[in-house]
Amino acid sequence: MKQKKRRYLTGHRAWLAMGTIAAYAAAGPSKATIAYAKNSKSQSGNQAQLTVRRYDISAGPLDLALAQFSKASGIKVAYTVPAETIPGFKSHGVSGLYSDAQALRQLLAGTGLDFTLQGQDAVSIGVKNAESVQVTASSFDSIGLSKFPAPLIDTPQAINTIPAQLLADQGVSTLRDTLRNSPGISLAAGEGALQGDNLTIRGFSAQDDIFLDGVRDFGSYYRDPFNYEKVDVLEGPAGVEFGRGSTGGVINQESKVPQLHPFMRFDGGLGTDMTRRFTGDINQPLPGIAAGAAARLNFMVHDSGVAQRDVTESRRFGVAPTFALGLNTPTRLVASELHSQADDIPDYGIPWYFGHGAPVPRHNYYGFADHNFLRTNVDVANLRVEHDLGSLGLLRNVTRYAHYERKWQITEPQVNNASAGAITPATPLSQVMVNRNQIAGNSDEAQLWDQAETMVSGKLLGIRQTAVLGAEGGRESSDPIRVRFTNPAGINTVPLTSLLHPDPYQPFSGTVYPNTTVHTTAFSAAAYMLDTFELGRQWELSGGIRFDHFDANYRAITNTFSATTGGDTVAYPKYEQDLNKGSWRAALVYKPRPNGSIYFDYGTSFDPSAETLSLSAANAAVPPEENETYELGSKWDLNGGRLTARGALFRTNRENVLEPDPTDSSVDVLAGNQRVDGAEGVIQGRLTDRWELLTSYTFMHSEVVSSNFYPLSIGLPLQNVPQNLFNLWTEYRLPRGFEVGAGSNFVGARDANSTTLTSPTTAIEKAPEYWTFNAMVKYDVTERIALQANINNLLDRFFLDELHPGHVIPGAGTSALFGAKFKF
Repeated sequence: MKQKKRRYLTGHRAWLAMGTIAAYAAAGPSKATIAYAKNSKSQSGNQAQLTVRRYDISAGPLDLALAQFSKASGIKVAYTVPAETIPGFKSHGVSGLYSDAQALRQLLAGTGLDFTLQGQDAVSIGVKNAESVQVTASSFDSIGLSKFPAPLIDTPQAINTIPAQLLADQGVSTLRDTLRNSPGISLAAGEGALQGDNLTIRGFSAQDDIFLDGVRDFGSYYRDPFNYEKVDVLEGPAGVEFGRGSTGGVINQESKVPQLHPFMRFDGGLGTDMTRRFTGDINQPLPGIAAGAAARLNFMVHDSGVAQRDVTESRRFGVAPTFALGLNTPTRLVASELHSQADDIPDYGIPWYFGHGAPVPRHNYYGFADHNFLRTNVDVANLRVEHDLGSLGLLRNVTRYAHYERKWQITEPQVNNASAGAITPATPLSQVMVNRNQIAGNSDEAQLWDQAETMVSGKLLGIRQTAVLGAEGGRESSDPIRVRFTNPAGINTVPLTSLLHPDPYQPFSGTVYPNTTVHTTAFSAAAYMLDTFELGRQWELSGGIRFDHFDANYRAITNTFSATTGGDTVAYPKYEQDLNKGSWRAALVYKPRPNGSIYFDYGTSFDPSAETLSLSAANAAVPPEENETYELGSKWDLNGGRLTARGALFRTNRENVLEPDPTDSSVDVLAGNQRVDGAEGVIQGRLTDRWELLTSYTFMHSEVVSSNFYPLSIGLPLQNVPQNLFNLWTEYRLPRGFEVGAGSNFVGARDANSTTLTSPTTAIEKAPEYWTFNAMVKYDVTERIALQANINNLLDRFFLDELHPGHVIPGAGTSALFGAKFKF
């Protein structure tokens, strides 16, 4: 016991270990990502593929883990940093069939260290660069991927990781732009009742499938990446792991956590689109408080317009303090708070005009500059505790309280009822007036949630297995109050404006009328289990099951004009939805080689009609929509593990899709089936020491398979689902501190309207395909100062970016962002 205690460095000794590593990293060649040996006969640890053998090394001090590795493999371990610093790091261990290189990567994960093979029987442990140590040296696992304990190469799920460094190189300042780096995602515009990030994954809406550190982040707001460590996009079946929804996949935002070495990083930028942005990242170990204590503070101030769009503006501020105890010890705690507030002039774009975006200048703004706004105030508090169970596994618990405030008045431009006379395609555009539909109200949402998990590994009947057992639940509430600007006669009291020459500074003279006051609460509870069995050297069988209880209660006060009485009729509707639903998945993995896998995956999920915490007479009594996904895929580590290539074929079926009853529009019925068949391929990593690449292509064929009441919709594509998606980002490091990058995005044609067609003459709103191109150049003035310039939409292409059946938002024109980066 004395020896084990001696191995764990605490207090000033842990600080000294991390400080020494950071010093060596800062003094080393800052441009290198991996510590390559100068000997031409040596091989990088990320380049070697060695003999596969079984490892069973428990979590604990890194020096003990490396000693066990040396004994099991016969490889001698040496260090290019002081050996006395190594016990200050904690290894998560490794268990299973791995090559020596793969096992070493598992042992060193999260330490900021890397290795170089020296011949056949020796390895040298060194550091990456200073920036890598700052970013990755953490004792905390990625909670978003905690339900997938196997290495990603062996995980039977399409998972795309977008690291913070990539976002910094691209100059990205929104979650929406972050997700342009992932396959299978297309963006949608905000809706009447819900604003904020809206998108589809593999053809199905994922607005309610955004998670923050493994827990649903259900607020309607636009998210900023200033506190991201990375973003994980999990495509395919995720109902067992994440619960209701998750038809096409989920998005998990991974927050930054404290480190055991001090650093400060500051980034500032100015843009031609009036961007002014400043972010900071300050980390400080606190050895005087407790063993493994540290604090980290991230903050952001942002103000910008949109290139070639009038009036619209984004103004926001965010701060994220985090405190941790027990880093690099068996028991760890992290407490965090995310505060984000915004005061935007929102943009609902331009109107649809006979099935296409209106033929108007890109800069036209149809709202009211002095009366349109979207104000959000977000607070998310987390408490996370982890405890290692030695060689058995890990215990984890996350408790969250979140509060989301929102107030909005937004103009949705429409041509459908804009003028007294009929409008035809032959009507001169100068005579067309635009109806300014006002979407207004305020809302207050809250969430109290707890999630407990344990991961255990061992043998059952001689078969090695790793299981994840979990339970989660809590209370979510939503209290929106909505008003309207139509009078009792149904006439919009807001003044019209010209289609060609809108006046955003026209005085606002609309009259406010009460509409609805809602209070919804939802109580959820779930239990789940996932298990993976190693069937010999090349086969793995995994499966999972989950049971969800979902109880939503809806109370409202509605005001409806009565033609009989000539006044408003007040009603007090009450609805409840009480569901008990199971989800399951199963997968088989075959490993023809240590660096590759082939898998088949099947999973189910469900979507209750109260998923967005909203109910009505139309949908309160209907069962949930049900989904199933089949996926056949393969993953390979290439170029010595520095490059990953993967591909997948998939089919997602959605059954019992809700459709309005054509005989009674106030009632929804389960009447339709939808399907998406697709294929995708991704390549990500390093082609050479200087050249990085991220590229993907997705093909999707979506269709309405059946519709009892809307047969004209059968065969039509689903809303906002392009047939082809492509993205590319590549960077190359030049001599003398220069680095250049370039990228492109292609989005195929999309339909924006609902598929519930009632007439063959009904116009289908379509957005054409488009390409965009971006570029970056960066120069390291010193090891601590860098300058960067980004150009977005390099060719100034006009394109329709975010779609909604009622409006469409054009993409930004050409803009440039110039920034400076400082690190200490």
